[in-house]
Amino acid sequence: MIAYEFYLRDTVKGNELVGILPERRKDPARITQKSVMNWAETVLGNSLSNKDIYYIKITINEDTGNIFQPTPFLVTRKKAKKQINL
Repeated sequence: MIAYEFYLRDTVKGNELVGILPERRKDPARITQKSVMNWAETVLGNSLSNKDIYYIKITINEDTGNIFQPTPFLVTRKKAKKQINL
């Protein structure tokens, strides 16, 4: 099952997990970054809309409940430009 972990970015406290929402839409064309953020605002509260919030797409194994989070990676502009020009 696909889900989204929503975090509040706070320079003092660090990143805080504010909620996890499962993806229920069947049509992938309806899933956009904006629609995910609008859904989070609706479910988690309008007070989050003015804050620095981000999400990570995760996969939850429905049999075990284990959560798979993709490994974050950093690509610099220089590295991306070099790969495009290959």
